[in-house]
Amino acid sequence: MKTVTMGRTGLKVSEICLGTMTFGVQCDEATSFRIMDRAFDGGVTFFDTADVYPLPHSYATVGRTEEIVGRWLRERRRRDDIVLATKGHDPMSPRPTDRGNSRKHLTAALDASLRRLGTDYVDLYQVHRWDPETPIDETLRAMDDFIRAGKVRYAGCSNFKAWQLAKSLWVSDRLGIARFDCIQPRYNLLHREADDELLPLCRAEGVGVIAYNPLAGGFLSGKYRKGQEPGEGTRFTLGKAGEIYRQRYWEDAQFEVVETLRTLFERRGQSLATAAVAWVLRQPGITSAIVGASRPEQLDATLAATTFTFDDETLAACDAAWFRIPRRIHAQ
Repeated sequence: MKTVTMGRTGLKVSEICLGTMTFGVQCDEATSFRIMDRAFDGGVTFFDTADVYPLPHSYATVGRTEEIVGRWLRERRRRDDIVLATKGHDPMSPRPTDRGNSRKHLTAALDASLRRLGTDYVDLYQVHRWDPETPIDETLRAMDDFIRAGKVRYAGCSNFKAWQLAKSLWVSDRLGIARFDCIQPRYNLLHREADDELLPLCRAEGVGVIAYNPLAGGFLSGKYRKGQEPGEGTRFTLGKAGEIYRQRYWEDAQFEVVETLRTLFERRGQSLATAAVAWVLRQPGITSAIVGASRPEQLDATLAATTFTFDDETLAACDAAWFRIPRRIHAQ
C-alpha cells in the first residue's frame, strides 16, 4: 500500500481510502469492526465517513456510522494511526437550519461529528455538496475558523462541479483564507465526466482527488446480470439511494460493457473489481480511491488493486469502456 501526498499539502494518505457508509444498516457493528480491522491490516490508514451515514438516509439512523467508527478508533486505540475524514451538509433533521453549508449548520454539524467520533479534531472536513443558498465565502470563512480553532486540519469538498471548485479556490485566494485542498468526485470506468474539466483543474491547482464509487456501487464487480433484479440489501435496493444507483448504471449499454470486461479479465484469471479500482488509481491526478464493503472478504479484491498490472489489451479495453456508453445526463 503506497502512501501519497494529498494535492499540494503535506498530508500523507494511503492510496486506498476506506468508505464507511455501509456501517450501521448494510452491516452491523461487529461486521463493521472486522471490515476496519481488515482494511487497517491491509495498509489502509485513510478512513472516510459522513454525518449523514449510513445509507439509506433516515433521521432515525443519521450519525450511526460515525459512532461506530469512533468506537473502533477508541477500542483499537488507532486515532493517531488514521487520517480521519468526515463530511457535513446533508439534512440531519427536519429543521431548515439543520442542513446546508451555512456557518450555523456546519459549526453544529462539525461539533456533533467530533462527539460521535470521540475525537477533538478531524484531519479532513468536507462539505458534502454545493449549497446554492449559501455564499461560498461564508462556508470558506467557517472552514478557516475550524482550522484556526484546531478542530480541522484540512478542508475539502465533494460533488462539486469544476466551476464551483474554481470559484471556491478564487474566493479563498482573494480573502487569504483556507481553501479546499481536496475534492471527492464520482469517478470510475463507467463515469468519467471529471476528465473534461475537473481533473485538469485539480492537477493545475494542486487539489487532491479522492475518487468515490470506483466500483460503481458494486456494478463493476460483474455480479449483476442484465434481466435480473439486484438482491435485497445491495446498493441498488437501498431506498432512495438505490433508485439513484439504478438511474446511474442500470441500463443495457452498461451491462454489456461490464460483461465484456468481466469476460476479458476472467480469461486471464483476474478480477474485474480489482482491475476497476487499479484503473482509477493509475489516472493522472488521482490521490486515493474510496472502497467500501459490507463484508470483510470483499476487501480482498479491492486492496489487491495496489499491486495490479495491466497488459496492453486489458488497459485499452478499460480506457475504451466509457466511450461505448451512450451519452446522457447522469444522476449525481
